Parts: sequence; C-alpha cells; structure tokens
Amino acid sequence: MKKIMISGTHSGVGKTTLTLGIMSALKKKGYEVQPYKVGPDYIDPSYHDYVTGRNSRNLDSYMLDEEQMKFVVKKASKDCDISVVEGVMGLYDGLGTDIDNSTSSYVSKVLKLPVILVIDAKAQIASAAAMVKGFVELDKDVMIVGVIANNIKSQNHYELVKESIERYCGVEVLGYLPPVDAFSVKSRHLGLIPVYENEIFREGLDELTDRVIETIDVDRIFELSESEALESAFELSMFTEDFEIRSLAKGKKVGIAFDKAFNFYYQENLELLKSIGLELVFFSPLEDEKLPDVDLLYIGGGFPEVFAKELYENKSMRESIKEECERGLVVYAECGGIMYLGKSITDLEGNEYEMVGFYEGKSFMTERLKRFGYCTATAKEDTLIALKGEQIRGHEFHYSVFETEMEPAFDIVKIRDEKVVKSWEGGYSKKNTLATYIHTHFFNNLNMLVNILRRFEEV
Repeated sequence: MKKIMISGTHSGVGKTTLTLGIMSALKKKGYEVQPYKVGPDYIDPSYHDYVTGRNSRNLDSYMLDEEQMKFVVKKASKDCDISVVEGVMGLYDGLGTDIDNSTSSYVSKVLKLPVILVIDAKAQIASAAAMVKGFVELDKDVMIVGVIANNIKSQNHYELVKESIERYCGVEVLGYLPPVDAFSVKSRHLGLIPVYENEIFREGLDELTDRVIETIDVDRIFELSESEALESAFELSMFTEDFEIRSLAKGKKVGIAFDKAFNFYYQENLELLKSIGLELVFFSPLEDEKLPDVDLLYIGGGFPEVFAKELYENKSMRESIKEECERGLVVYAECGGIMYLGKSITDLEGNEYEMVGFYEGKSFMTERLKRFGYCTATAKEDTLIALKGEQIRGHEFHYSVFETEMEPAFDIVKIRDEKVVKSWEGGYSKKNTLATYIHTHFFNNLNMLVNILRRFEEV
C-alpha cells in the first residue's frame, strides 16, 4: 500500500504549497492520488480536491480513534495509486506537550506512514542538519524517510544543505523548492482563502507543478511511499445497517446548505448521512429562491460574514428558512450556521446585515480569534443532538461572537495535558433547531445522529 505524509518543522514552513505541488506532480505523472489532511481543517482539503479530483479526508485523532482513522484510509484509498497525507502545524505539535496527543507524528505511527519532513533552509547549511537530527531523534518510531528543503535560491546552497543533512542525519534529501513567483496560497482570518476564490493559485498551479518535477525527486517519493497495509476493527456497517436507524431515515430528505458562504463539511459526515438512507439535497442560501422540501436542514460552517450582503439580499431564502424553523423543521447548524440563523451579522467594517432572525441574537466579527481548539460539550438540557448529560466532541475556530440573552444549551471545556484550561457555555436550542459554534465529526458522535433521527418521530 503506497501512502506517505508530508509534514513540516512548524506552521508556515511551506508544507501546504509542497503538498499541493507533489500531489499535482504525481497526477501529471499519471498516478491516481488520494489526499488527506491531519486535523480538523476544512480549507486545505478543498485545495486537495481541486488538485487531485478526489475528495480529501480529514484524519483527526481527537475526533477519530485509531481504528476509525484506519477505516477512513482503507476505504478511501482502495482505488488509488498513492495516498498523500498533509500534516498539521509542526510534526510533533498537537494538543499540549504530549507528542502523541493529536499530532501528525502520532497519526503517522497509527497509519504506518513514512514521513517527508519539510524544512525552511533559508540562511542555513549544517544547522539544517541539527534541526533535522532533533526531529529524527525525538521519536524514533516516526519513520522520517526524506527531507525537502524550502526557501533555497541556488543549486550551490541546496547541495551544501543536502550534504550536511545526509552526512549527519542519514536521511535522504529529496529536493528543494525555490520561490515560485506566480504561485500564491493567500490567507485570511480562518486560514487559507478557499480555492474557488483564489484565482492566483489556480493560475500558478502549472508553474508550481513544473518546478516540483524539476527540483524534487517525485519518483523517489513514490518509491518511499511503500508501506504496510492497514486493517481496521471499526465496522461502520453496524450503524448504517441498524434496523432502527434505517427505519427512521427511510424516505427522509436532508437539505445541505452548500455554496461560497457555507461549505465546511467533512466528507465522511455527508457520506454517512447518505449511507443510512437519507437523500441529500444540496441548495444555496446565496442563489436559490427558497429552501427545498426537506425533512432535515444541515447548515455547516463557512464564511457567511464575507458574503453577508449577498445573504441579506436573498430575502426570500431567509424568510423561507425562518418559516420552516418556526414550523418545527429539524435543523442542525454549525458555526457559520448559527451566525446565519441569528438576527444579523456585523462585519469588520461595521456594516450590519439582517439574517434569518430565528434566534434572538446577533453576530459580530472581531479582529482576533475568539475560540480555537478541541473541546468537549456536555448538554445542560435535552437538545436535538444530545440529551441532558450526554457529551459531544469537536472543535471551535472562529473570529465572531454571538451575543444573545438566550440560555446556552452546553457546558464546554477545553482540556490540555489532562487539565481543564478553559470553560465556557454555548449552543442554543429552540424548537427542533440546535445551533452551536462546535464543528463535529459524526464517526465519533454517532449518538448525535440517533438523537436527530429520533426527533423525526416527534415532529
């Protein structure tokens, strides 16, 4: 089974650019490439999708256990030539100081992934070897099989860095990437700008691909990716074939808000909904006139603040959704969804735009990150997704605040190094609607779906 991880020494080292370039180069050489992303990020996978033509999958060891991650890779990789996994942050960075807690290194060990380490070699020669040596020695169970040097401007500089690393570390240096002027992966408040908005990226991809093929040994990467096949004890069929689950889902339609404003969904979540018998109906809160005829509405995260004016201008859609929420439609909304269901969104320029207005609350964009990281939420009352005392696991990542007098539905904690480091309240329940800033992966929260499906019997 051919699979490999592209990781880095730290965030911003260039691993996303290199991962996309390597994926594209492998595609150009005729290989079918299955992409993955370590961690909860939604935006990087959208670039993977664009480059490879396949849906990228998230491998998040906080929201998925070991067997579930193996299941995801085994299932998605069965018809590809090579799986390429992009790491998150630095190789050993995760939740706290434990290098086996939600890190790329831990995922690489669970999935038996050879690792290519991306380093920033600017203004370094032998010191680059010292850096690589530290990464190799910290956890010898991590299979670092190669290094790629970023920020190399001359062949002479590259040869010196290569000789140093191979001399002192015994790890192959597979190439380097010089600056690529025509290529840019720009960022904004939640990370990269989504691929469909980034014309510079799309126009520069061919040049990046050519540079990668020219300066990196892509064929050697393919050779080094040979690794142990995966077996998983996780059986999703025990859930998807359950008689009660299929009976509750039978004949039901779920509306998925999907456009430039709302597109943060894990592919496994959508596939799971479909696999239990629900019919997925995609619609656009930006473009469509009204909500389609559905039994469940699922509004994921995204950038409603960026498209607030357009969402405001589609009054018929907003009124349609409010009417259905008031009527008792089953609605689950995450992050951007809670912003949309409130009374208004105020952007960073101070412009306030009316939204759906089902919730008595307003969203305000701020200049700084308000919540970031993994969390566990405990229901204070019976809600659509969790009964009183039940827990859900997920993550929050947002610059907005939702101001309301409504009573929060969840007590939420962030735990790091086995200690509660932050606690807050959030999530709002009204009629058959539950909206929260928390993003969830259904595999590790299957009881959420059970609770949602059972709500159909009460409607």
